Amino acid sequence: MSSEPQSVGQAGQQAASQPVPQPVRTAVVGAGAIGGLIAAAAARAGHSVSVLARGKTLDALRADGLKVIDGSCESVVRVNAGDAPDAFGVQDYVVIALKAQTLPAIVASLQPMIGPRTVIVAAMNGLPWWFTHGLAGPLENQTVEAVDPGGSVSAALPPARSIGCVVHLSSSTDGPGIVRRGRGNQLIVGAPNGGLSEQAAAFADAMRIGGFDVVLSDAIRAEIWAKLWGNMNMNPLSALTGSTADRLLDDPLTHALVLRMMDEAAAIGARLGLSTGMSAADRLAVTRKLGAFRTSMLQDFEAGRPLEVEPILGVFPELGRKLDVPTPFCDAVLGLLRQRAANSGL
Repeated sequence: MSSEPQSVGQAGQQAASQPVPQPVRTAVVGAGAIGGLIAAAAARAGHSVSVLARGKTLDALRADGLKVIDGSCESVVRVNAGDAPDAFGVQDYVVIALKAQTLPAIVASLQPMIGPRTVIVAAMNGLPWWFTHGLAGPLENQTVEAVDPGGSVSAALPPARSIGCVVHLSSSTDGPGIVRRGRGNQLIVGAPNGGLSEQAAAFADAMRIGGFDVVLSDAIRAEIWAKLWGNMNMNPLSALTGSTADRLLDDPLTHALVLRMMDEAAAIGARLGLSTGMSAADRLAVTRKLGAFRTSMLQDFEAGRPLEVEPILGVFPELGRKLDVPTPFCDAVLGLLRQRAANSGL
């Protein structure tokens, strides 16, 4: 028994009835140096990208697009820029790429972008709000007030829908909507508890297509902890002294202070089952290879921008108190840094 051949019209009707794949919807909160690079990478990977911005940055993105300068090469990426999250609608990915201390004040406004399947990507310095949620041990599911005051951030950005993105690169903004790449190009992406492994892998693939060197990690908490361990001392001390990293390490007294702060942080990590994978001396040897660089906190201080005091340093005394781990050196530096920031209006 033979069948009649399908007509061109019938084939066209069937093809037309097939659903058209919708692009992945990605919103980036924080249109700065890191957020701009991530937004550009997502757009190059074919995502439908929205960027939450305001003021001159919003005007520039709408008028001229997002410009990325990489050495002698320049490219422009068009994104949907706006200052109202409810205009973007529910997203597949929401990337948080702003200064962590500003998140509690705006997190409630992000709710219109968060649906039951939305994945939230934390691409920030310091400890993310979800860090202790699902972390087996003495602090499991406890709120860290330094980054999640009153649990307000976790209430708006569910830890169970969150993944990590550790940024190992430098970049800067040359002007509103203009991002310049610096040294390094690595992102480390991972789901903290495995439940979002497929979504983390898909985001990592998009960032790789978009031009980053990406590592997909099944130990993202350890990666976050290792980076923070190297930042929680040099950043605050540089903001307090105005010194570049090499000067802090060349002075035997500040060098010793850096090591004492790292020892306290390592003791907290040991209680949480988190290893940095190297000794404090080895980590400082890596820092020394970077030469006379100005830390991000020193750059923020000099530019009059708010300092990431609590996410980078404030978390350690708080965790120490919760775990009965003494942190006298971190306490002292934190007190000085808070005063320095307050007296400078930051």
